[in-house]
Amino acid sequence: MSKQTRQDQPILRMENVSKVFGGVTALKNVNLDVFEGDVLGIIGPNGSGKTTIVNSITGFITLTSGRIYFRGKDITGKKAHKIADMGVTRTFQVMRPYYSLPAFKNLVIPLFSPRAKRTGGWRGGGTLGDRKTIAIDILEEIGFERDSYIPFKTTSTLPTGYLKRLELARCLALQPEVIICDEIFSGLSMSEIASMVPLIERLQDDGITIVMIEHRLRELFQVANRIMVLNFGEKLVEGVPDEVMADERVKEAYFGSEKMEEVMIYA
Repeated sequence: MSKQTRQDQPILRMENVSKVFGGVTALKNVNLDVFEGDVLGIIGPNGSGKTTIVNSITGFITLTSGRIYFRGKDITGKKAHKIADMGVTRTFQVMRPYYSLPAFKNLVIPLFSPRAKRTGGWRGGGTLGDRKTIAIDILEEIGFERDSYIPFKTTSTLPTGYLKRLELARCLALQPEVIICDEIFSGLSMSEIASMVPLIERLQDDGITIVMIEHRLRELFQVANRIMVLNFGEKLVEGVPDEVMADERVKEAYFGSEKMEEVMIYA
């Protein structure tokens, strides 16, 4: 795992964020600082508010109260496409590709975006004249075999492992500063997860800040330098992985009476 360079100001900040759906409080006064270079893991029981945090940051829901800032700019209430244009992207737990298109064409679409045009293409070099080539380059970067037919296959025919990678590739097409991964390991085999871990590390090496909502704790702890635990919509504890998992409040709220070793193996 790459070492994080801690800056004085966070790249992403949540201040007293609350979200109420009807009479249900999904988030309650959550504060969070994400620093440039972080790989931050967010964990918690089902229904603890993890995906609500993703949706809040990326503009898919409006807050009941609180503010969210990206590089010091207030992005509270901005539309999702405006936030993505600023450089904050996300994957979806339930994948949302264009299933009827070939895989590479899922990337051609974001490569036509204003942000992609401003940043000058994949990795900020060259031009966007040949978007097909750039799309294939990105797919190769995240694990598609370049000399195979897979990038040209109809997306609906791809297995889950490739669809998860395609989610990441669509983020990368926008030259993001932050990627928020909503259970990127979910539904993958152990070998597929093993190949995804070095990919996450490479993205961090490239200077991308990553927030990961995840249930696969053992794999998450390989890449995350900080962990935040949510419980009933509130931040329970935050810190480095070993300290967080040793906290008695986490054991009680998140794991109940289960043994830690069993959770780490089967989570």
